[in-house]
This record gives sequence, structure tokens and C-alpha cells, in this order.
Amino acid sequence: MRSLIGSLCLIAAGLAMGAAAPPGAPLPAHIIMAYHDSWRERAGATAADTTLANTPAYVDVLALAFVKPDLSYRGDLDLSGTGLDYRIDGRTLRDAIALLKRRHPATRVLVSVGGGAYRAWEGLDAQAVGRLVRDLGADGVDVDYETDDPGCTRGGDGRIGCRVGPTYIAYLHRLRAVLPRPYVLAVAAVSVGAYGEGSYRDAQPTGGPYIGSMLGLLRDPAARLVDLISIQAYDAGERFDPVAAFNAYRLWWKGPLLVGTEVRLKGGDGPFYSAPGAEGLARTLARDPRGGVMVYPMLEQPYGVAASAAYPDGAMLLRAACAGLGRTGCR
Repeated sequence: MRSLIGSLCLIAAGLAMGAAAPPGAPLPAHIIMAYHDSWRERAGATAADTTLANTPAYVDVLALAFVKPDLSYRGDLDLSGTGLDYRIDGRTLRDAIALLKRRHPATRVLVSVGGGAYRAWEGLDAQAVGRLVRDLGADGVDVDYETDDPGCTRGGDGRIGCRVGPTYIAYLHRLRAVLPRPYVLAVAAVSVGAYGEGSYRDAQPTGGPYIGSMLGLLRDPAARLVDLISIQAYDAGERFDPVAAFNAYRLWWKGPLLVGTEVRLKGGDGPFYSAPGAEGLARTLARDPRGGVMVYPMLEQPYGVAASAAYPDGAMLLRAACAGLGRTGCR
């Protein structure tokens, strides 16, 4: 009787929250992904007042930025040791995610692990990451593995091999083991990571430690663990062509592939898009059945200037992506 009552309670709770994307449902075509900058969430907000719960319906994947790979998390919704910088407590964050899913059932929420500030991957606690994902009611992880020196060299056969490749692959195996499908495993890929071989051997910019740094994963069976790749198509300089980077990755990866656009940040190296430029990029990517757009970060304002069509903020970049990909309700 107790288990029957418990089951009925779970069913009632599910009906109250609305029908989320069914387990194992495929990701939509032409994905729009946004990084939710935790440090910019409203301090002390209720779940209903958070920017997170008010994310537009056309954002398909929302990545909570960022969680430490070596986080300290016991399973009590205490966020203090996770690396997330929300100025709301863990229960409010959980409730905001639930409210977002009630409003927009198809939205996937991921916990983004790593980023530029959190690089202690040798201490990865995959079990703690899994606990956090489940306790928040999230749908998986985004792996943003960054290193200063991937140790890439070109062999006599012209192929690029990187010292960190096997380590990176091992991290993906560990995370997938604790978060099996239908949990989503996304990868944030470096801008020039698919350059350096074949027709993209001399793609601009040439040189630098990151050329070809993703090729080891892309040609390894471990790539089958991944559901989504978003290219960090910024901070690569003005010579960098995001569409060329997309095409280079597409040679290896046939799944959902997103090109990242970035709000103009202090110290950023571009390319930075105007709102019309971002819309045009999205329109180009829409020609690919599984092409999409990522925006980083969602709540940010352009550095040093007022937000405008020439210098869009995160919300404006998202609207531009929505329009360019042919979506509706782009407000």
C-alpha cells in the first residue's frame, strides 16, 4: 500500500509540473543553447522571479555555468562547494528548474562542468556531479574541458595527436557511467579543434596549441558517448571563420553541432557579431539539418558600450539565433 501511495504521489506531482520531454526523446533540430551565467542571477529571488525560470521557450538547452570538476557536494542541495555562483540557495535553484520545465516542457537543463576558471580535472568527482544533476532535476552535463597546453603534435603521417586526448576521453567515460542515457552529455569544443588535417590543415588561424585538439575524441569510439557538440567559435581572432570551423567539425561529427556566439567581453578576441550578423550566421547554419547556435553568456551585457544591434547582449543574440533558425516566438 505504501509503495502504491508513493507511486500515485509521483504521478500527481508529474501532472502538476507538466509533461517534460519524454525520456530518450531526441534533441530537436536546429538547437538553440545558452549558458546561464550563475553569477548574474538575481540575488535572493524566488523560483518564479529567477531569470532561469523565465528563460524563453525557444532556448532548447540551458547550461548552468559553471561547476567544478572536483566539486564538494554531499547531496543536500548545498551549492557552496560546487562552483556555481548563484545567489539563491539550492532548493530555490531546483524549484526554478522545475518551474522552467513546467512552462517549457521540452527544455533541457544541463550542469556545465569546467570552464576557464575550473581546471582541476584530475580531481573529477563524477559521482558528485551525478548527484548534483539528479538533485537539481537537471537533464545531464555539458563538459567544458579547458587546458593551457593540450600537448598536440603532428606525426609523420600528418595526423595530429594530443597528450590530453586519452585523459579527456576517460573523463567522458566516467561521466557517462554515472549519467547513462537518456541523460544528455554535451561537449564544448575549442574553436580550432577540428583544424590541422586534410583540407583544413592550413585553415586560419594557423599555429597555436589548440589546432586539432579535438580530433582524438572525434575519431575515437568514445564520440558515441556524446549527444551534442557546441563549438566555442570565439576568442580565436578576426581571421577565424566560424562557418569553416563548423564544416571542419562536420567532417567528423554527424550529430547536433552548434556554433557558439559570444557577447563582447572584456579581453575577448572575437569574432563578435552584431544582431543582424548573428541572425545571418544562424540562417547559414539552418541549411544543415542538425546545425544550431550557442550563446555565451545569456545574461551578459557588452563590455564598455550600451547594448544595441551593433553590440548585442546575450538576450539579443538569442533572439537573433531564433529568427535566423526560422523559429517562432522570438521575443
